[in-house]
Amino acid sequence: MSVTAVVLAAGKGLRLKSKISKPLIKIDSKPLVIYCLSILSNHPYIKDIVVVANRQNLEDIRNKIKRYHIDKIKDVVLGGRLRQISVFNGLRATDNQTDLVLIHDAARPFIDRDMVSSVIKTAKSSGAAIAGVPVKATIKSVKVSKCQSVKENIVEKTLDRSKLWEIQTPQVFKKGLILKALKKFGDNIEVTDDAMLVEKLGAKVSVVLGSYNNIKITTPEDLIIAQAIAKSLRNEKVSV
Repeated sequence: MSVTAVVLAAGKGLRLKSKISKPLIKIDSKPLVIYCLSILSNHPYIKDIVVVANRQNLEDIRNKIKRYHIDKIKDVVLGGRLRQISVFNGLRATDNQTDLVLIHDAARPFIDRDMVSSVIKTAKSSGAAIAGVPVKATIKSVKVSKCQSVKENIVEKTLDRSKLWEIQTPQVFKKGLILKALKKFGDNIEVTDDAMLVEKLGAKVSVVLGSYNNIKITTPEDLIIAQAIAKSLRNEKVSV
């Protein structure tokens, strides 16, 4: 099956408090967006790649793609105000030969070849597959309560950790399935991942094991962790 990767790099990264666009921030001397693009471009299952950028970073991302000799780039397109608009714009740039669409956040630099292969293989048979990892922490449902005009965070219940997974990208869908979900629900709700829309269709979504290294860069603290992961991965390659 023909697989197109849509890489989302249009976010402003406001919580990162950086003057540099998040996809262009350097981790271990390399721009964030280049990490995932290198893996996807070199993966044998990926036919081509569409990058979704914003008006401020589009030209810079194009320049980085050229500088780092990233192949398989079909197009760099503009995203939108909401995630689902950016995804839809990316899908519009795919061609008629695309059967499966892999959607990935540029803010997750540490995907690997095996993870990409697993999600694609599972989606090929099930129609929808997402990466994730079992949660490690105790998770509680909490509600905000007012007592004498003072807000309190009150525990409602402790959730069964054995059933909870932290969901990541990449997420892979049959192109027709994700397009149907976007057209039906894309304008009505705000989503934090693409599988939410497919779930609302009632379609089965399979979960495959991702990696605890596959963190999303969101806050300044994440950059510290990312630098450590990048250094560790670089040392592993040197020692092999």
